[in-house]
Amino acid sequence: MTLEVVTFGCRLNIAEGEAIRRQAEAAGIVDMAIVNACAVTAEATRQARQAIRRLRRDRPDRPVIVTGCAAQIEPERFAQMPETARIIGNAEKMQAATWAALARSNSLTAATDGPASDKIAVGDIRTQTMLGAAPSGRSARQTRGFVQVQNGCDHRCTFCVIPFGRGNSRSLPIDGVVAQCRALLEAGAREVVLTGVDLTSYGRDLQSPDGKEAPTLGLLVRAILRALPELPRLRLSSIDAVEVDDDLREAIATESRLMPHLHLSLQAGDDLILKRMKRRHGRDDAIRFCAEMRALRPDIAFGADLIAGFPTEDEAMFSRSLDLIAECGLSFVHVFPYSARPGTPAARMPQLQGDIVSERAKRLRAAATAAHAAHLDARLGKPLSVLTERGNTGRAEDFTLVRFGQDIAAGEIVEVFAGTADQRALLAA
Repeated sequence: MTLEVVTFGCRLNIAEGEAIRRQAEAAGIVDMAIVNACAVTAEATRQARQAIRRLRRDRPDRPVIVTGCAAQIEPERFAQMPETARIIGNAEKMQAATWAALARSNSLTAATDGPASDKIAVGDIRTQTMLGAAPSGRSARQTRGFVQVQNGCDHRCTFCVIPFGRGNSRSLPIDGVVAQCRALLEAGAREVVLTGVDLTSYGRDLQSPDGKEAPTLGLLVRAILRALPELPRLRLSSIDAVEVDDDLREAIATESRLMPHLHLSLQAGDDLILKRMKRRHGRDDAIRFCAEMRALRPDIAFGADLIAGFPTEDEAMFSRSLDLIAECGLSFVHVFPYSARPGTPAARMPQLQGDIVSERAKRLRAAATAAHAAHLDARLGKPLSVLTERGNTGRAEDFTLVRFGQDIAAGEIVEVFAGTADQRALLAA
């Protein structure tokens, strides 16, 4: 009898997957498969459906529950799969009562044979106006913990379906975030990662304690570091560079415990494509931001998301995205072949042929691989502070993967040098 949680997608989904596991265990569930699905691309949804079929095939007697953004957006599609027992919405999955009710149910396996509509427990995510704290704690497998400080998005990028799965932006108050971080620290985490759908919009729905202004992500970061002087490392997940506030800039420049790694939601390097995406920055904004942050924190490393083959993109437009990797000095690039999502404005734009999209994604990945190799090469022979993880690996402060040639305990911060590197990581001497 096993409880298995399979999570796809972003760091926020990873954090929620751990919260789901804790709630299911607390409810007494011991034999269930839970798929926490992603909807950012058609491929992500396909992988979730594939996992559902595999889980059911491997254990026909164990119910399969589906949740996450894909389940929120397309509940009927997943309910029609004969392998699924229940479809749970994104708000419902974070409620202890949901898992307590499932623990009491004696009909989950039989539900796979009933009407599809009977499986669905998905509410209107747009009605959610407050963000509650997820159950605190961390997996015993992890040396870092994730704290969900924000959820939802008020922007409407033309390619993105996630607001339909997450609802409007809402934030966890600062004292709640500090409490979550403290709980992770007491549970043994050496690093805390702040996560959200649109992290840099943090606090806009909140008021400061004096009622004068809403808190910002920068104020939150400084509050955490001030309240928890024993916290070795604080890290941010993906941010929108154009929304970075002055307090966050100051924290990046002066707070050594705030890790020097920023993952940017850039998406493209051509101004017209960015406009058609309905992004809030231009090409020069991205280049200027990276230069400014590097001046403030010379050891900083940048990651970014880039989309290949957006509708109407021609070769010259694509080249500007390709060139952006070098012009911004990106070291970690996530490449997404454009995927039309149902109900989005971009899905109604003139689409590129699939082979063109695939070829451009391949060229972006090649450039990203070369940039990462240069990043690794530049760190050879230099001192590295590494948080060790399972599998004799670890992460440097700038998120560079480091491999050790001998057994090393997880959860330690060690000072090392790297003499060589492979395609993905530095090799500690």
